[in-house]
Amino acid sequence: MPVVNVENRNEYALITGATSGFGYELAKLFAKDSINLVLVARSEERLQEVTDTLKQAYNVEVTPITCDLFKPDAARELYNEVTARGIIVNYLVNDAGQGEWGPFIETDLQRSLDIIQLNISSLVALTKYFATDMAARGEGRILQLGSEAGKAPMPLLAVYAATKAFVISFSVALSNELEDTGVTMTVLMPGAADTDFFHKANAEITKTYREEDLQTPEEVAQDGYDALMSGESKVISGGKTKQHVYMANMMSDQANAANMRKKMEPSDKVDGRDYPQHDASREERETIGTSSGDRIADKQ
Repeated sequence: MPVVNVENRNEYALITGATSGFGYELAKLFAKDSINLVLVARSEERLQEVTDTLKQAYNVEVTPITCDLFKPDAARELYNEVTARGIIVNYLVNDAGQGEWGPFIETDLQRSLDIIQLNISSLVALTKYFATDMAARGEGRILQLGSEAGKAPMPLLAVYAATKAFVISFSVALSNELEDTGVTMTVLMPGAADTDFFHKANAEITKTYREEDLQTPEEVAQDGYDALMSGESKVISGGKTKQHVYMANMMSDQANAANMRKKMEPSDKVDGRDYPQHDASREERETIGTSSGDRIADKQ
């Protein structure tokens, strides 16, 4: 049986996008430290699978809440449900996020608006609800999922990169605002990683996914978790990502856009990566289906 950290056993971490990728690995890190979990995702079936897995592996309480944060009212409904259950959230992890690959004028407008709703509006609303409660109590920690994509214009993933630029700016500003309240705000900036992101974004054909070395979700989650617990306002995960961000800061927007365009163009490599190696992300993909794109809503 895992060792129980008595100091943490009455604390709760709420994690969106908890069934795969960074969210799943962050849930494991909280559970390892005996922090109870509130896991949020859209697929009730997949969410229950993850809940059962973590309950068996760690001696913590795991509460699954099915919630579609693509919907405008979902953040408020989630907050109300957590409050009604009497759960005090000590740690908020806004991990849920998606993108859509392709030229902006050729992609579906509603899909772009849905991504803005998920990546920005729901994140802002959840931050507002829980940060307000945390500040009133004088304690709490919030981790926001940014991206190195937020540091440079990214043709063919233009809406996604723009949403991540918002998350970075918003989070660093709130980190400053929340000083002396007992609440910390940390934004995590990973590079391209071995998650189901590319599958949901129809971006599996890109040079980045098929040809480049990808960060592991475990590496990214550990960097984010350590920074969160240390109260850092921002953390860039991985040496290569740090180099990319440094170069982006030195280059013009036009040069950055041209560089990112090359990374997002289709790959000619026929034997490149086409499936995630990360177990939870692979299982998420199998839940969605074999076709590229976000198909999980069609299965409910």
